[in-house]
Amino acid sequence: MSHSLTLPSPAKLNLFLHIVGRRHDGYHELQTVFQFLDYGDDITFTLTPDQPDIRLARPIPGVPDDDNLIIRAARALATHSRHSLPGVVIDIEKRLPMGGGLGGGSSNAATTLVGLNHLWQLGLSLDQLAEIGLGLGADVPVFVRGHAAFGEGVGERLTPVNPPEDWFLVLKPACNINTGKIFSEEGLTRDTPKIKIAPAFEGDASRYRNDCEDVVRQLYPEVHKSLEWLSQFGPARLTGTGACIFGRFPTESAARIIWESKPSGITGFVAKGVNISPLHKKLTELK
Repeated sequence: MSHSLTLPSPAKLNLFLHIVGRRHDGYHELQTVFQFLDYGDDITFTLTPDQPDIRLARPIPGVPDDDNLIIRAARALATHSRHSLPGVVIDIEKRLPMGGGLGGGSSNAATTLVGLNHLWQLGLSLDQLAEIGLGLGADVPVFVRGHAAFGEGVGERLTPVNPPEDWFLVLKPACNINTGKIFSEEGLTRDTPKIKIAPAFEGDASRYRNDCEDVVRQLYPEVHKSLEWLSQFGPARLTGTGACIFGRFPTESAARIIWESKPSGITGFVAKGVNISPLHKKLTELK
């Protein structure tokens, strides 16, 4: 087996995000649909048999190693082995913006769990990896399992679904959003009626929304302006708690035409929605 492996760590979109209640522990009960994008970070894992430590090849600015989800995921996985493991150097090619609502940190953690399970030959199942991932963050299990899903609970109860694999224009306004701040806002809608899985893909899509959007618009004018601009070309929506927003298009060329006319000061990308994670497609190729 090779001592080095490079795997994708894709973005996700919340095609909608409904807050249907609040638990006694303060966490919010959600309903959402996660879909992956064929765009994201790349992570390279290189085993170091002579050095047993887990380390990053390059630090991520502003994120101490002990707080980094990649390191935390690798350490959590290592505790499940009864044998001594070779060390690993992990190098990340970062493309996803931090604080954007695209699940970058959770995706990095999931790619680490899945990738090192393969390299270390631990033989853990996806169920076991998803359980480890849930201890790192509510969005980690959907990346571990690798299939677009209808999510409930805090996002960890997943039912595979197959939304249309359209093209998306994703924009990142010039601001970073603190998820905890949004979920603590008094004006946040927390009583959206629950829906069943099938209606999430039937009828008028405008019935489904992101319940965080109104609060984010009020607190972050940059997001409001970007949503207003993108809405000229069709429905525009916030993903997660933002700051990224997205519009759906039938073709890549249609999305790129709008991308070329975006306002200055906004970054972003065009990507295709996919129901099987690029991470799992890559692993299938390796088998």
